[in-house]
Amino acid sequence: MSHVPHELAEEFPEFKEQIHNLKVSDEHFGELADEYHAVNREIHRIEIEVEAASDEYTEDLKKKRLALKDEIFEMLKAD
Repeated sequence: MSHVPHELAEEFPEFKEQIHNLKVSDEHFGELADEYHAVNREIHRIEIEVEAASDEYTEDLKKKRLALKDEIFEMLKAD
């Protein structure tokens, strides 16, 4: 199974430019994007076995990433 990171620009290609613009113009969006990136990278490191983690911790991270992604998507739709 191939594990690839879920970068925001790949998750929402139709909003690529908008993601960039909001990162620089909206502090809250920028913080959400940074947090998403950090959680996403941690999940990726676990999946490719660079870091060890329990299944429960990994699932918690995935739920957090999904919640961040949902909030980011709502902001992208509203902009």
